[in-house]
Amino acid sequence: MDLRPFWIAGRFLSRLPFPDPGVAEPVETGRSVLWYPLIGGLMGLAILLAATLLGDTDPPLAAALVLVLWVWTSGAMHLDGIADSADAWVGGLGSRERTLEIMKDPRCGPMGVTAIGLVLIAKWAGLQTLIAHGSPTLLFWLPALARAQLSLLMLTTPYARKQGMAADQFNHLPRRGTWLTALAGWLGCLLVAGWSGLVLVVGALLVLLIARRGMLARLAGFTGDTAGALVELTETLLLLLCALIATH
Repeated sequence: MDLRPFWIAGRFLSRLPFPDPGVAEPVETGRSVLWYPLIGGLMGLAILLAATLLGDTDPPLAAALVLVLWVWTSGAMHLDGIADSADAWVGGLGSRERTLEIMKDPRCGPMGVTAIGLVLIAKWAGLQTLIAHGSPTLLFWLPALARAQLSLLMLTTPYARKQGMAADQFNHLPRRGTWLTALAGWLGCLLVAGWSGLVLVVGALLVLLIARRGMLARLAGFTGDTAGALVELTETLLLLLCALIATH
């Protein structure tokens, strides 16, 4: 089995110690999308292990440490996406061209800072609740489902730019295999987590549908930044749903 697409996916989506695959061909980059849910699962496993090991620590401190690990595993790439998307959605004033232009600006404006702050506060609160109630098991599924969102977004939504961060993935992904691996993540969550898994899958689907509708209305497609924003929104909503499940 050729594992180069797996290494490419791991190096692109995470800061976990994957081997360096060297220069990737566009076809290999497209095939790497098959592995996105699994890469998310490995990230979720690291977060779950940290939350479990810190179970006896004061919950606010434990939640902060787990959140730092969570951000590190992704290299804050998706936080950058939600910041750029927030700045562009407000600053673009309904203009597709202006929205795309603002997304390319490396500077972070007030709406981007606000979006990052709200996401981190919500995640910290959700983690604190799960750790305090001794029920962090569902954490494993959050990064996996969020990365499956990327696969589903590429399968169902046009790419808004001629060239960009996700161009090779979008243009060369194996559609049938990508459907199978993305839906396998959903099925695994349903089989293992039961009713809680159903809540998470339905929540992920709703986030995808709402976010995709907004992307199509404003940009007639998605960009790397809006895909990153989708990951962060999915993780945040699902984490808050997990916290609600733990308290009832």
